[in-house]
Amino acid sequence: MSARVAALLMPLAVALGGCDAAGGGSASGAPGGAGERGGDVAVVAMRDRLDSVQLDRAFRMADSLPRLRSLVVQWRGSVVRERYWRGAAPDRPTNLKSASKSVLAAVAGAAIADGRIAGTTQTIGELLPRETTGLDPAKRAITVADLLSMRAGLESTSFAEYGAWVSSRDWVRAALAQPVVAPRGEEGGPMIYSTGSSHLLSAVITRATKQSTHRYAARRVFAPLGITLRPWTTDPQGIYFGGNEMRLTPREMLAFGTLYLARGRAPDGTPVIPAAWVDSSWVPRGVSRWSGDQYGYGWWIRQAGPHTLYYAWGYGGQFIWVVPPLELVVVMTSAADVQRESTHLNALRRLMTEEILPAVAR
Repeated sequence: MSARVAALLMPLAVALGGCDAAGGGSASGAPGGAGERGGDVAVVAMRDRLDSVQLDRAFRMADSLPRLRSLVVQWRGSVVRERYWRGAAPDRPTNLKSASKSVLAAVAGAAIADGRIAGTTQTIGELLPRETTGLDPAKRAITVADLLSMRAGLESTSFAEYGAWVSSRDWVRAALAQPVVAPRGEEGGPMIYSTGSSHLLSAVITRATKQSTHRYAARRVFAPLGITLRPWTTDPQGIYFGGNEMRLTPREMLAFGTLYLARGRAPDGTPVIPAAWVDSSWVPRGVSRWSGDQYGYGWWIRQAGPHTLYYAWGYGGQFIWVVPPLELVVVMTSAADVQRESTHLNALRRLMTEEILPAVAR
């Protein structure tokens, strides 16, 4: 087995230690009633106040989760609480795992806005002519939208097939060699989660922009946010891994979530991706057969009472949560050198929906 494949299949151990960047924790609330028209000022003030007692409870729950490494809560543009455990830190990069797919979706949106890709209906037959020559017409007809929404109709390269796929000599051709097992999304086909589909999207971006996915993403999406994007794993042909292995710090993850909260604008107001792309990314287009959560363009969608939560999610418990009406962005990172299981993930989802959300949603 090559060193490249071994690195993908054997996550690194996480160093022990811990710190709390907020000491005992901090809280801040926006002044109530400013700029409001009509209504009861006292009610507005109450609605605008952070429930620090509830947030304390949330962080106590976080303290009890041994795999959790960082938790950052941003409300109304300010970080109101953050904490780090077992060697994690605000400026220490973490492997996003499949949360990278949400980043890749933003890069695809930028490429479409720049006219490098004609649109979500453009096919891989047009975009990857060399790799798709001689393939079944059903495969050549797969669109950018199909790749973004995990509805390419191809058998998955993830889960049990993942090791064989990343051990192959050509990841793009191996993904395209998967059998057609369902109709495409535009033909009413189901969501089939597959990192192979995301890697095809990275190949599309590379070919369409005439530069690596890393270089284009670094210049077009991350530079306006003041972030220097680190290189990550490439396939044997030099295509940057689509949908896995990107590395960002917790604070950089927060900046990316805030980009979507701001509907595609950087903190200084510079347009990075179109607001329409953010909206389109959050339109449900498929449903996970495991969690029941919906999926848009690279983003997951979950309902928590009256609130719709949009989130990037990576193996082991890497999350970027965005709740636009509440102006809330939450980042969670976790140890990823673990066996696949649901206990920790379910705890993180409860932490978000049952503990953090009530601190700002009243």
